[in-house]
Amino acid sequence: MNNYLKTADSDWYKQRLSGMAVCIIAVFALLIIKLFYLQLIKGDEYRHLSDNNCIRLQSLDSPRGLILDRNGKLLVDNRPSFDLFITIKDADPLGHTIEKLSKYLQIPADQLEQKINSSRSVSSYKPVLLKQDIGRDALAVIKAHKYDIPGIFVSIKPLRHYIYKKFAAHLIGYLGEISTDELKNKKYSGYRAGDFIGKFGIEKTCERLLNGIRGGQQVEVNAKGQVIRVLKTVNPKPGCNIYLTIDLELQKKAEELIKDKAGAVVAMDPETGQILALASAPSFDQNDFVSGMSHKKWDSLVSNPFRPMENKVIQGKYPPASTYKIVTAMAGLEEGIIDENTVISCPGYYRYGDRTFRCWKRGGHGSVNIYKALSESCDVFFYQVGQKLGIERLAWYAKACGLGSLTGIDLLHEEKGLVPTTAWKRRRKGVGWQSGETLSVAIGQGYNLATPLQMLVLISAVANGGVRYKPLVLKKAETAENESIYKFKKEIIGRLPVSNKSLKIIKKGLWKVVNDKRGTAKIVHVDGIDICGKTGTAQVVSLKKGKEISEGDGRIDLRPHAWFVAYAPSDNPKIAISVIVEHGEHGSSTAGPIARELIKTYLFPAS
Repeated sequence: MNNYLKTADSDWYKQRLSGMAVCIIAVFALLIIKLFYLQLIKGDEYRHLSDNNCIRLQSLDSPRGLILDRNGKLLVDNRPSFDLFITIKDADPLGHTIEKLSKYLQIPADQLEQKINSSRSVSSYKPVLLKQDIGRDALAVIKAHKYDIPGIFVSIKPLRHYIYKKFAAHLIGYLGEISTDELKNKKYSGYRAGDFIGKFGIEKTCERLLNGIRGGQQVEVNAKGQVIRVLKTVNPKPGCNIYLTIDLELQKKAEELIKDKAGAVVAMDPETGQILALASAPSFDQNDFVSGMSHKKWDSLVSNPFRPMENKVIQGKYPPASTYKIVTAMAGLEEGIIDENTVISCPGYYRYGDRTFRCWKRGGHGSVNIYKALSESCDVFFYQVGQKLGIERLAWYAKACGLGSLTGIDLLHEEKGLVPTTAWKRRRKGVGWQSGETLSVAIGQGYNLATPLQMLVLISAVANGGVRYKPLVLKKAETAENESIYKFKKEIIGRLPVSNKSLKIIKKGLWKVVNDKRGTAKIVHVDGIDICGKTGTAQVVSLKKGKEISEGDGRIDLRPHAWFVAYAPSDNPKIAISVIVEHGEHGSSTAGPIARELIKTYLFPAS
């Protein structure tokens, strides 16, 4: 009996042990299966989530290249911008964080919420920009309360800084946030939403040179999203530094002389094509674009009747007026219609058909040769030369002088101007050319249109002996390590259709414009400098017989534009200038003095 009981107990214990073993094996099997699922099947997903919680990547913006003048004087650099971000996953509770942040920075909570709601499609681990360029005071507040506002951090990035207010704005340009369409363009591959790119001027044409290569950091963060340590850093590569051809002091002088007017001033080295100064007025402050411009301010710029956003040097199209007489004189001399001995009588008018074309000088100029015709700007002389040439020959010479075509300057949106022909009028107006219209064209009126830059290239070519150089504003580009990327090379785009003999006659006439006692620009004369030039007064409306627009009329918009083109010194030209003052009336009294002061500034710089 006892043996039977012992055997029964032993079997019971064995069954219990077997059951326990089965349970233990089952538990371990479940654990192994779970570990297999977590480590192998879901391992990548959970590893990714873990990394996002602990290790994150932060982008480091590259400093944009500096912009300097021809002598290495700094024009544009970068300053630190403190940008406020939130990582929604770390900002828990979100409502509490927004409430605190609003209180500390005096930013309306609904404004912050709007920024967050507009970025709901972005991953909760991705930073959302709340406010750009908050300033050092706000940065100090954020640092002082960082434990009260989890998920909030400030990123420091370089922000464009235009050192001189409104300085060379139309040449240098400005930056703006990249658009959705631009992001889709292969030209901007590698850029991200929120990046700032060149939108205008040299900032745009040299975008790829100026823009560097972004870097990044791998950082470890705590549960509140605060950086504990930096694990790895790839430093950004700065953009190239570019040197413009402009001279800082000459540019300052040009803008000072034209700041209270509407118009343009542009100066060039006639022997190379390098632009020495380029100013368009009125201007604008590029720094207004850096942190985002209000709609009100933008509307005030684009609605301004004097067009501050237009680069008048390359986009302004004006009748060239009497500056065009250089072309008419060139064509007349080359075609044998006139020579230096030709004399034409000017009684103050010229009758052609049933019309009377008047000279600007009512009493007339009397007997006029080519020298007097240029120096005193006799309309009657050029009426008759233009009549004998005809519109087609006149147009051919104008086009050969570069009018009606792009100069090729390294700035965008340059305008061609207009050289009228018979075919052009029939195509545009649907009617034939009237022979009387040629007389108006011969003195730079009628359908003629030219840009200040085109007239600069023309007067520069006259100065240097007939070579038309491509105008350029980029002198050189270097990396931050001073490695040369680009260097200026002068480029010939054409030659004037004129012989040395004819050009010598024209240059003598232009010298008399400034230096003869009856020259139309005698006010421009400077002792010790032989300046050559040509004035122009471009009518903007057709006036009735004997009527003139004066200050008493109260209609400034009806007054003529004032032109002056010049170069100096006459025997060894160092600078050529083109000036137009909108509604400035007379080139001699309004545009001429601007050119005179620029020439003095450049040839006799202050010691």
